[in-house]
Amino acid sequence: MLDILHHGGAIGVTGSCHQLILNNEHSILVDCGLFQGKDAAKDSFEQLKIEFDISTVKALIITHVHIDHVGRLPYLLAAGFTGPIICSEPSAKLLPLVIEDALKIGFTRDAKLINRFQEQLRQQVVSVPYGKWHSVASDNVGITRVKLKRAGHILGSCYAEVAYQDAVTGEKERVVFSGDLGAPHAPLLPAPQSPYGCDQLVLESTYGNRTHPDRRQRQAVLKNAIETALVNGGTVMVPAFSIGRTQELLYELETIIHHAHSSRWASLEIIVDSPLAARFTKVYRELKPYWDKEAQRRLRSGRHPLNFANLYTVNSHAEHEQTVEYLAKTGRPAVVIAASGMCAGGRIMNYLKAMLGDVRHQVLFVGYQGTGTPGRDIQKYGPQGGWVDIDGQRIDIRAGVASVSGYSAHADQKNLLNFVKRMRRWPHTIRLVHGEQTARAALKEELESLYQRTGRSVTVRC
Repeated sequence: MLDILHHGGAIGVTGSCHQLILNNEHSILVDCGLFQGKDAAKDSFEQLKIEFDISTVKALIITHVHIDHVGRLPYLLAAGFTGPIICSEPSAKLLPLVIEDALKIGFTRDAKLINRFQEQLRQQVVSVPYGKWHSVASDNVGITRVKLKRAGHILGSCYAEVAYQDAVTGEKERVVFSGDLGAPHAPLLPAPQSPYGCDQLVLESTYGNRTHPDRRQRQAVLKNAIETALVNGGTVMVPAFSIGRTQELLYELETIIHHAHSSRWASLEIIVDSPLAARFTKVYRELKPYWDKEAQRRLRSGRHPLNFANLYTVNSHAEHEQTVEYLAKTGRPAVVIAASGMCAGGRIMNYLKAMLGDVRHQVLFVGYQGTGTPGRDIQKYGPQGGWVDIDGQRIDIRAGVASVSGYSAHADQKNLLNFVKRMRRWPHTIRLVHGEQTARAALKEELESLYQRTGRSVTVRC
């Protein structure tokens, strides 16, 4: 059985980085992400260093371009990795934007250095069509091929099938890395389809102990939070990652506005206050062929779910400051979508500082809030009338706080179990990653029960 080393994401939700050891001379790295929230060490720079041996790494596979899966890529390149960076065709278009942002935030603002990294990235990226085998390493030691399949998490996301055959013994093994799997019926993206089968499965477990509400329920919660703010004369603040979550929200908000028969909804401003999110949304629009059938039908009917009349984009920092001040003072109803998704920095922080103490406003969480982040504190203590520390300032939470887990873009426990159940050949070993301990333990128990009921044996490692 092929060995797998975990350099992040094995006992936490962030920092995904997994090394598949093929033999003494060859290995493959799957993702190289940034640690966030409680997973981040106090000495974060030390944690960014690539201290594991990369001399055998023949290729890096990127499952998707969220920062907790690609954020350490600049450090991997700086450590001397010159092999192919394999990803889907949409991810190849999105990756340079993510890396540019990651470089500016945590590495350097030197334009020449950033351009040098970007040029190296362009030379090493190999975009691979979904569903096509791609040869990674083939010599007298063994043959290794990789196939990427849609994961439904964000645009370009995939899970990776790695097929290895030993050149001497002829023995074969197939390993699947799930990356982050999306939930069925998510806006814009087709749901993931399970592979035929595998020997080992590295499976994410972010929501391994939870079940999401269905799309109607989550849309109703989203609409209700906004209507509360409309009545109160306030702003709905939505912390959201620039890629994936922002675009799904825009899609859902266009749906609600289209079907609403209210002048208040017709005049409601939807504000995306993130230059990076605006750039991602532009690329999302360019990649319409990768949208799902529902979104394609909407386009054909003349609707534009990512570019509708109520949508406004804030670009410059001066515009941002003016928008925060204007909404905080006037209480004009609006929906503001801004990064970061866990309230761990970014423009959302200024909105929170200005409006958390005002009962007119609402905070709406649409994604996972990592332990140790301000987002988790607001989510936990806000409904009790508690307080949160933001940049050393104690802020009493008087604004409404609501959460919609269905917009997490992650599969829930049922979806994760189905990913295994729908394989024709079930894995004999499952490694649970990318989840808190309680989520991994709950999913482990359910998987073992599933195998037991069907008379199969499995080793679940978490």
